[in-house]
Amino acid sequence: MRPRLALSSVVWLGLGAVYFIVPLVATLLFSLQSGTNSSYSLSAYGTVIHDHQFWSTLRLSFQLSLETIAISLVLFVPTVYWVHLRLPRVRPVMAFFALIPFVVPPIVLVVGLLDFYKGSPQWYYGSPYGFLATAYVILAFPYMFFSLDAGFRSIDVHTLTEASQSLGAGWPTTLFRVILPNIRTAALAGSFLALAIVMGEFTIASLAAFHTFPTYIQYINETKAYPAAAVSLMSFGITWLAMLALLFVGRGRQDRFEAGGAH
Repeated sequence: MRPRLALSSVVWLGLGAVYFIVPLVATLLFSLQSGTNSSYSLSAYGTVIHDHQFWSTLRLSFQLSLETIAISLVLFVPTVYWVHLRLPRVRPVMAFFALIPFVVPPIVLVVGLLDFYKGSPQWYYGSPYGFLATAYVILAFPYMFFSLDAGFRSIDVHTLTEASQSLGAGWPTTLFRVILPNIRTAALAGSFLALAIVMGEFTIASLAAFHTFPTYIQYINETKAYPAAAVSLMSFGITWLAMLALLFVGRGRQDRFEAGGAH
């Protein structure tokens, strides 16, 4: 028999659904208004879609999110792996440093980074793929670290490493073909959070004078009412679609790994 949900669970689930769904429905209805009468239309969405700044800023933010995820995984996966394997006493120190982006406000962080990197080459200081990517990796550090840390704590790192090396595998093979598939869920969780951070970060991009997707949303909010609601809903949907795409990519790689192991 299928277990029954308790009445209290149904009530709390319903309240949670109402809390999240009602604002989305209200925003949708507002975005469909034409402004001249009580009729509904898709004119606000057409205004946004035909704006070239929408596509250019969206592309930039998405590219920055992929760059942030790639840099974070390259930096933190080997580091956290080595800490769990050989330097367990360093883990509390890394956890402490990972909390710093939570304590330091983004406006303070960007002012400090702008002053620190002002003498760097223009290709880095004046490029969003250089300066902004560095700032976003710092912002994503706590989310990526704690996600990976939870993943490594859920597996027996020492046993997996010793078994891999006893079969003749080197460090790169052990990391990419033994350890990484076992922390796939943790890596995807950190990637989801990094993606959401980059797609929604406004303060650093604005003060650094870079035109990203959140700055475009702010510009629309200040100038156009109905397109502002439309672009807010579109940004919500785009972020969720990107997360689902990352999830399917991760599942596809895991299926190929399991199929290869079966043979």
